[in-house]
Amino acid sequence: MNHVYDRLVNLLHNKFEVPADRLGPTATLGELDLDSLAVVELYVTLQEEWGVALDDSAASAELTVAEVAHSVSEQLEPPTGPVPHDGSGR
Repeated sequence: MNHVYDRLVNLLHNKFEVPADRLGPTATLGELDLDSLAVVELYVTLQEEWGVALDDSAASAELTVAEVAHSVSEQLEPPTGPVPHDGSGR
């Protein structure tokens, strides 16, 4: 998750102009002054950049930076469990 977290912090700083000294894993998006429109824009940007499907309805200013990074990381992890005999991975 570290690379996702680092990229998220970079995105918040560069695109949303959040001062670096305010960014931390426990900071909520609201505490970083992202309104609901900015939170949706963040989610869209993350989906486009990482190619993941995030639940837009879960986008909230109450989420922490770490929680958002975790949501992206979960989508990037390969599924666990036995691989079918045909080798398809499905």
